[in-house]
Amino acid sequence: MAESKLKVGIIGCGGIANGKQMPALSKVEAVEMAAFCDIVVDRAEKAAGEYGSEGSKIFTDYRELLKEDLDVVHVCTPNKSHAEISIAALESGKHVMCEKPMAKTAVEARDMVEAAKRTGKHLSIGYNNRFRSDSQYLKKVCEDGDLGEIYFAKAHAIRRRAVPTWGVFLNEEEQGGGPLIDIGTHALDLTLWLMDNYEVKSVVGNVYHKLSDKKDAANAFGPWDPEEFNVEDSAFGFITMKNGATIILESSWALNTLDIDEAKSTLCGTEGGADMKDGLRLNGEKYGKLHTTKPELDAGGVAFYDGADESDSDREARLWIESLLKDEKPVVKPEQALVVSEILEAIYKSAETGEAVYF
Repeated sequence: MAESKLKVGIIGCGGIANGKQMPALSKVEAVEMAAFCDIVVDRAEKAAGEYGSEGSKIFTDYRELLKEDLDVVHVCTPNKSHAEISIAALESGKHVMCEKPMAKTAVEARDMVEAAKRTGKHLSIGYNNRFRSDSQYLKKVCEDGDLGEIYFAKAHAIRRRAVPTWGVFLNEEEQGGGPLIDIGTHALDLTLWLMDNYEVKSVVGNVYHKLSDKKDAANAFGPWDPEEFNVEDSAFGFITMKNGATIILESSWALNTLDIDEAKSTLCGTEGGADMKDGLRLNGEKYGKLHTTKPELDAGGVAFYDGADESDSDREARLWIESLLKDEKPVVKPEQALVVSEILEAIYKSAETGEAVYF
């Protein structure tokens, strides 16, 4: 069956590639990782040694990797190069899985969508939180109409003190922003997907640099350097959809709060509600009484996914590869990820101008 395997190239062999993408792909039987690229050759060599197929190749220039006979490319580089590399990969005839966020800017994200349409190749973005068991269950609840019309939601991405101090996370030029574009993007994508609502009317946002100048600050990843911390430490958005629905997006790496939640959604509909605060909780009214229920998501699995012990990243990789083999649209569609990027950019723009951004 080796001849039927999809040949995958990895561009960027750093944290997200080692922590998520490559371990998940290694569990998919229909995949062989045949090429690895990183500007630090040692990282590419290490990745090839751990995950590469026999005869896998190593590169320090992604353009050289794209000349190889590959089916799929996974882009795991800093945000600044997502669009450039993804578009080049699509135009070289490869399908592309690009890590989140889709791009540094909305214009670049739109260019990626157009490139996928132009080349006829599949493009997906690494929003792995859609693939958690609680997310999958709640999506089914929403699709079945159990919540009715969802008209109010919150997208939660709040850390008390967990500023990533490695790599280029604190560099605005490389990343395009801080917690909003890093983890707020996950919460927003999850919420829009659950609501199945991508028609935006307006966005108002505020961005803060309130704690980033503190020296020797308590932090899960060690103290940050205030001189290098040039992105926001928290950001908040108020999003109005064309059908009148409201979404509040909250994100922080450092905030004086105990109300901590990351990549979570709260949904309020005409027939019921849901949140992920303490596991998945569903609420509503029946027989004249209010009720709250907690589905047993890990009690042997549920009917619409295989394996209760499959992680979100493993499920993401498996379903992505299956969609390519079946020539079907991926779970995370590029047009959906584009809306996420447009909203994030609108929050930054609104914070800068002090005015609402209308779509």
